[in-house]
Amino acid sequence: MRHRMSGRKFNRPTAQRKALFNSLAKALLGYEQIVTTLPKAKDLRPYVEKMLTLGKQGTVAARRNLFAKLRDNRLVAKICGPLATRYADRNGGYTRIVKCGFRSGDAAPMAVIELLNRDVSAKVGTPNNKTETTTNTATAPVAP
Repeated sequence: MRHRMSGRKFNRPTAQRKALFNSLAKALLGYEQIVTTLPKAKDLRPYVEKMLTLGKQGTVAARRNLFAKLRDNRLVAKICGPLATRYADRNGGYTRIVKCGFRSGDAAPMAVIELLNRDVSAKVGTPNNKTETTTNTATAPVAP
């Protein structure tokens, strides 16, 4: 019997499940909006909201606990800085889940999970903050 048991297993071992939620949380906090399956979004919501509540404390211990889970100083600074001030007057409920149909491959229910009052231009999670690169600009070697 599953009395008082919360959360889903997603057919994964514990370590893989923790890694899944860490990566989903990093993506959500970095981009402030992600598309995932509905059950994953529903289980991700309390995981992220606890992180945001911890970030609102702003103590050294809170920062260390966030870093222990996220392993990214930029995200910890974002949670304890702009996100903490954005949600200073809110007592929970930092995320929104919107159903967005079904995936075409396996008909899994999809959802968009996003932070409330999100900043559309804020993208901390971009890889190496690279700008647009050009194609091969090197010239061909000249024959002697």
